[in-house]
Amino acid sequence: MSPRRNSPRRKETRVQPPDEDGLMLRITGGQRRETGADGEWVIRRISGAAATKTYRCPGCYQEIPVGMPHVVAWRPYGDGEDRRHWHSSCWERRAHRGVRMPRR
Repeated sequence: MSPRRNSPRRKETRVQPPDEDGLMLRITGGQRRETGADGEWVIRRISGAAATKTYRCPGCYQEIPVGMPHVVAWRPYGDGEDRRHWHSSCWERRAHRGVRMPRR
């Protein structure tokens, strides 16, 4: 005969309160809202594998090549016409520099 177990076979799992931000990211497909000095934005981070086209970054006017991770940002209450693809670093620094005009 084997000895009696002193500990329960199944560990009790503690119920965690739901993570509202994590839940929202799962529902919206990775979209989240950001508020900065330039207003409110909805952003989505695009992985390198999902970046299949070339875009022009409005922050530096350089190309975002195929395969480069980047950020897509747009106003939350618009029609989607203001949707822009940014380099991740340009998006992070957008409030710290002035507007750069494209070279001719």
